[in-house]
Amino acid sequence: MLTSVDTELMRVLADPLRLKIVTLLAHETLCTTHLVAETGAKQTNLSNHMKVLREAGVVDTEPCGRFIYYKLKPEVLDALAGSFAGLAAAARETVETGRKRAC
Repeated sequence: MLTSVDTELMRVLADPLRLKIVTLLAHETLCTTHLVAETGAKQTNLSNHMKVLREAGVVDTEPCGRFIYYKLKPEVLDALAGSFAGLAAAARETVETGRKRAC
């Protein structure tokens, strides 16, 4: 069976600012104010990126008073990592068996 990678998720995570946000959220739950301070992005730009991450299912929101905190959904990254692990295992098997398609 062929292993596939979620290309839409890869597109979402390929953006440098979104990848930085994901990296920050891997270490702690943060609100927009914290993310603006950590990334140097403008608040409106950051909000647009957070919308993309929410819609892709990468982050969840958690209201706290007048602030919205963002937290990473590790299961999404686990699934992506699993897809790549499957590709690596298939590549390893291909190399070990010398399997190739005839021309």
